[in-house]
Amino acid sequence: MPFDPSLPANNSPKSSAVMRGQLNGLHDLITAIQTVTAVQVDGVTTLPAGSQASVSLQLTGNTLHFTFGIPEGTPGAQGNPGNDGDPGPIGPQGPPFASAVVDGVTTLDPGQSAAVNVSFDGSQVHFTFSIPRGDPGATGPTGEVSQAALDAAIGGTSSNTNAVGTLDAPMADPDAEALRQKVNELLLALRR
Repeated sequence: MPFDPSLPANNSPKSSAVMRGQLNGLHDLITAIQTVTAVQVDGVTTLPAGSQASVSLQLTGNTLHFTFGIPEGTPGAQGNPGNDGDPGPIGPQGPPFASAVVDGVTTLDPGQSAAVNVSFDGSQVHFTFSIPRGDPGATGPTGEVSQAALDAAIGGTSSNTNAVGTLDAPMADPDAEALRQKVNELLLALRR
């Protein structure tokens, strides 16, 4: 039975099948939440010097895809003049970086700002990402359950069992004692 936040209805008779279905529906929704298991850099674009660096990301399945915009460096200082007093020739362009490496990804709480730390060791660009976890969405076709929807579902459940006392006197018959313990376990589990 899929989770239905309208069940059980107020003042409806208690039904273990409805409660079991609701709890199983919540379990299915919680276990369907995806986690990021891989990170992939899809592209790097060189931006004009002085531009703001940029990053875009997209989650496809369990893979987080990045595309970066990295500004080129500002031109270096003028070279030493030659013997005739004219500027010397422009030197050769330095080697491009050979690869990019993601050194680590840290998950932040929802609402915190994402951050990227970048360093260059002469041949590789190193990235360390801090990415906030997303807020759960509202209950929808993807099966996500927000905290508000979960609170509303729990708030609509019966609190009538809170006033029902447990069976405290032990029974001499082993079968009756096992039954007494299970009834107490059920009563305590139904309380909120």
